[in-house]
Amino acid sequence: MPFLSLPNNTGGPVEKKIITSIKLPVAGPYSLAVEANGLIFISGQLPINPATGEIVMDIRPAARQVLANLQTLLEENGLSLNNVVKTTIFLKNMDDFAVVNELYAGFFTTLPPARSTVEVSALPKGVPLEIEAVAVRSL
Repeated sequence: MPFLSLPNNTGGPVEKKIITSIKLPVAGPYSLAVEANGLIFISGQLPINPATGEIVMDIRPAARQVLANLQTLLEENGLSLNNVVKTTIFLKNMDDFAVVNELYAGFFTTLPPARSTVEVSALPKGVPLEIEAVAVRSL
């Protein structure tokens, strides 16, 4: 996993570590996640089945797939959903809010993270939702 040191506002280096996955593909010119100072910033996860590459479009299985992808990325890097402190959910249709909440509650069963949910006009590949997260290395 590559490291990059960048100057911060005090002049000292900030170490950035690229977080990768052998199970989840990167769909563009970005990192799946970046760690800096013990915080892990996870790029928006789409409902793509990593085994088949299939894009899941129906909201219930799509939400389940996105949350499973997030969980996979964390677990591959020695973390769990318990390390997540903030999520942002992007929904194409706010009418799907209740369904997503139900599935979300099944993944974040104890001490759920802070969360924002935003309705957007479109998402990459036409998917119904995307979830990004911030986790901490140790709690």
